[in-house]
Amino acid sequence: MKRKPLIIGVAGGTASGKTTIADAILASINHPQMVMIQHDAYYKDASHLPLEQRARINFDHPDALETDLMVRHLRELIVGRRIEMPVYDFASHSRLKKGIVKRPAKVIVIEGILIFCERALRELMDVKIFVDTAADLRFIRRLRRDIQERGRSMESVIAQYLGTVRPMHEAFVEPSRKYADLIIPEGHNPVSTAMVVTMIRQRLRGGRGPERG
Repeated sequence: MKRKPLIIGVAGGTASGKTTIADAILASINHPQMVMIQHDAYYKDASHLPLEQRARINFDHPDALETDLMVRHLRELIVGRRIEMPVYDFASHSRLKKGIVKRPAKVIVIEGILIFCERALRELMDVKIFVDTAADLRFIRRLRRDIQERGRSMESVIAQYLGTVRPMHEAFVEPSRKYADLIIPEGHNPVSTAMVVTMIRQRLRGGRGPERG
């Protein structure tokens, strides 16, 4: 019987360092039988709405994401079928017509702020990692990123943070940390990352991986 892929979920608040952790895991293994799936790719297409209305979408609420499609895609990968992961354009708040083909792999890394909020998604994960970073540090990182990389004004970043990002973090992201198997403090933590990498390497060599209850 073919072994089920090892599915690792990496969650945490905005700008917590979860993408850095996920990328560090992938870089440390550097194995062709690993694939990354981002929850952000599954934001619902808003192209049917006026542009001004699209900009008012609460992107930090679970309802903004088509998580059921992500669950279906993961189940397809688990049974050995390729998928076409959506590509979301944050400038126009819409999905591109052509997605990215993802092929079945021995290890699947899932990354996103809200991936632990959905039971159907959690149940597919073998290991759940929560990156726990102080709120003030996360805000500073987000402010710097959105101004430097996305061309936003300081006022708009602060307004969004206070209006939706912080309250949604408190309502959904922070409570979801209780589902984590491993909590990594303050962004990139080499010791914790090394533990995860060791486990993955063992799995890729054919050793026993963690079993879900």
